Amino acid sequence: MLEKNLEKYAELAVRVGVNIQKGQTLFIQAPLPSAPLVRKIAKKAYEEGAKHVYVEWSDEEITYIKFKHAPEEALHEYPMWLAQGREELAKGGAAFLSIYAPNPDLLKDIDPKRVAAANKAAGVALQNYRSRLMADHNCWSLIAVPTPAWAKKVFPDLNEDEAIEKLWDVIFRVTRVDQDDPIAAWHEHNQRLAKIVDYLNEKQYAKLIYNGPGTDLTVELPEGHIWAGGAAKSTNGVVFNPNIPTEEVFTMPHKDGTNGVVRNTKPLNYGGNVIDGFTLTFKDGKVVDFTAEVGYETLKHLLDTDEGARRLGEIALVPHRSPISESNLVFYNTLFDENAASHLALGKAYPTNLENGANMSADELAARGANDSLVHEDFMIGSGELNVDGVTKDGTREPIMRNGNWALPL
Repeated sequence: MLEKNLEKYAELAVRVGVNIQKGQTLFIQAPLPSAPLVRKIAKKAYEEGAKHVYVEWSDEEITYIKFKHAPEEALHEYPMWLAQGREELAKGGAAFLSIYAPNPDLLKDIDPKRVAAANKAAGVALQNYRSRLMADHNCWSLIAVPTPAWAKKVFPDLNEDEAIEKLWDVIFRVTRVDQDDPIAAWHEHNQRLAKIVDYLNEKQYAKLIYNGPGTDLTVELPEGHIWAGGAAKSTNGVVFNPNIPTEEVFTMPHKDGTNGVVRNTKPLNYGGNVIDGFTLTFKDGKVVDFTAEVGYETLKHLLDTDEGARRLGEIALVPHRSPISESNLVFYNTLFDENAASHLALGKAYPTNLENGANMSADELAARGANDSLVHEDFMIGSGELNVDGVTKDGTREPIMRNGNWALPL
């Protein structure tokens, strides 16, 4: 059964995730434990007409060894040949698939300053490449596979093999791979999300108001903002799914328009460290105060990455009644946790969340209220107690979510 589901998962990643086109190159970033799946993905991609499939492997043990033993100056450098290689592939029209399965505790005994330095160096080197993907100039997608460390974190009471098997079962369920026709199921799911997106885009709310335990937040939206969710379309017209799984609809906040306080509802795994029990206080768009019960220094370094790291680049709404949320699991993996709960993102905004944003310069985007940063980090604020209202341009306040679930007249 596992082999059959892996075949279906590979096909989903190729045909729905990146939607590979004939003659196109596919670039895959993958951890070593995902090799069996990556081989199936490569085969599917070639069967669909891919010209090349390139794989960049990563190994957690090597990553840890570097952070533990490399000299300080090494952490402030990123190999430009790697960054330029990705940029060259992107300019040539490649599709990009990332397999995301981090160990949440990998770097827990590493000085957060070292991790922050490496993250910033990577952010600077990969800025052009990431900007292309965030503007949907290329098709890209993110999926996950169980690794031993991640599976044990989610299911600490099971042995390693049982934990991996259990996590596979959950992944197949929430990605709809366990259904007879996952591709058809995803088309239906994308259509459902599109109805919500269309409703919110028609409304063009001036701001959203969030209320929940520890959260009392107002977020202004820029003129001409665009809600998105489910499938996306590249600038050359190819439909793809950036996240598998996904349950969110999202848009861009105005970078100067967030005020109030917000508290997280799920742990944030950032750079191999966990941040939890944290609050952020905003004034005129900027975090002016913060607390954290776990990972205070890591949060501080995230916020200090650059000026834009203290401002929001994304707001996303996710119903509490969704497959991932109803699993009642904490995944310590942003791809899953962000699709179990409404969330916000510190850092860079997606240009595609603004009318004609993909064709704007950085200065034009900033003038319209889009935030810019080297980081884009989602953190979860949703729960069964979160209420969200939209405020129209004439000041009318309307319910969008009640007790964490949609309250729209759809």
